[in-house]
Amino acid sequence: VQLQASGGGLVQAGGSLRLSCAASGRTFSRYHMGWFRQAPGNEREFVAAIMWSGTITRYADSVKGRFTISRDNAKNTVYLHMNSLKPEDTAVYYCAAPQSGSSWPYEYDYWGQGTQVIVSS
Repeated sequence: VQLQASGGGLVQAGGSLRLSCAASGRTFSRYHMGWFRQAPGNEREFVAAIMWSGTITRYADSVKGRFTISRDNAKNTVYLHMNSLKPEDTAVYYCAAPQSGSSWPYEYDYWGQGTQVIVSS
């Protein structure tokens, strides 16, 4: 399984970004997908997850109401729409995919390379 994240960048507080994660190597639509982030000096933390169907999502409390996860199974891509960004959202963002049998929504086995998001105040 290969995951390629993109869309990060530098944005002012209050701005928006959309991250994308293109997946390949297996049937994308059968698995849930997730986004995590890691800020300097911090552990990697869960941000959001989406079920294979796209109908069920889960968010960390810190991003609820500001971030939206979505997916396009026809394009093998999962997105993270980030609005009302705050300086504390600054981190490297990773998309992740599970092996068969991994638990929803926090267990993942495959990771993308990460994309940097910097939010200036």
